[in-house]
Amino acid sequence: MATRRTGQPKAHAVLARRAFAELLGSLLLAATVVGSGIAAQRLSPSDAGLQLLENALITGAVLVALILALGPVSAAFNPVVTLAERAFGAIGSAATVVLIAAQVAGCCLGVVLANLMFDLNPVTFSTHRRSSGGLWLGEVVATFGLLVVIFGVVRSGRAGQVGYAVGGYITAAYWFTSSTSFANPAITVGRALSDTFAGIAPASVAGFVLMQLLGGALAVGAVRLLYPDARQVAQHVAAGGEATSRPDDGHLRTPRDDRPAGHDPNPDRTLRSPPERRARP
Repeated sequence: MATRRTGQPKAHAVLARRAFAELLGSLLLAATVVGSGIAAQRLSPSDAGLQLLENALITGAVLVALILALGPVSAAFNPVVTLAERAFGAIGSAATVVLIAAQVAGCCLGVVLANLMFDLNPVTFSTHRRSSGGLWLGEVVATFGLLVVIFGVVRSGRAGQVGYAVGGYITAAYWFTSSTSFANPAITVGRALSDTFAGIAPASVAGFVLMQLLGGALAVGAVRLLYPDARQVAQHVAAGGEATSRPDDGHLRTPRDDRPAGHDPNPDRTLRSPPERRARP
C-alpha cells in the first residue's frame, strides 16, 4: 500500500505535464493555422492560391518548431494520433481521454486567440461549408498519410526527425488533398469557431471527423503491416546510436538527451520518458 501511495502522485504529475504540453502545443498550432489564414487573406486579398501557399508554409514551419520543443514531453496535438498510440499500447485509456480533452480545448482556445489578435470577435461560427465526397476522401488520404509518416519515422528508430517529417508532409498535403488536409479532429472543431480563410462550417465538422477517424484506423493497420519486425529494426538502428522504439510503442515523443555519460542505451527502451520507480517498502 505504501508503494502505491508513493508512485501514484508521480504518475498523475507526469500525465498532467503531458496534458499541459498537448494543450499548449494545440493552442499554438491552432492559433497559427487560423492566424496565418487571416493574415494571408488580408495581405493577398485577390489571390486564393497565394493565400493557401502562405497558410501551408506557416503551418508546416510551426509544426516543426512545436514538435521539436515539446516532443520530449508530448507532441501529438491530434486525437487521431493519440488514439493510434492507444491502439499500439503506448498509453492507457485514462491518459487517452485526458490528452484528447487537452488537445480539443487547446485548439479551441488557439482559434479564439487568433481571432482576438486580428481584432475579430472571439468566436464567430464559420459559414464555409466543406461537404462533398471528394473532400471527405481527401481527409481520409490526408489523415492516413500523416499517421503513416509519424509512426513510420518513429518505428524505424528516427523519432528525433519526426518534426521535420510532419512539417513537410502537412505542407505538401495542403496542396495535394482536396480538403487542404485538416487531418485532425481537434483542430477541425476549433476551426469552426472562426469565419475566416481556415474556417469550416459547424455542419461540416462531423463528416470531416468521421473521415479522419477512418483514415487513422487504416493507417494503424498499414503501420502494423509495414513494421511487423519493429523491434529488430530498432535494435539495428540502436547500434548506430540512434533513438529506438518498441514495436508496439508509437508514442509521439522525441528522445531525451539527459542520460549520464557513458550510458549504454537499451535497444528496447521506448520513446517515452522512463516510468517513475516505485519506492520499496
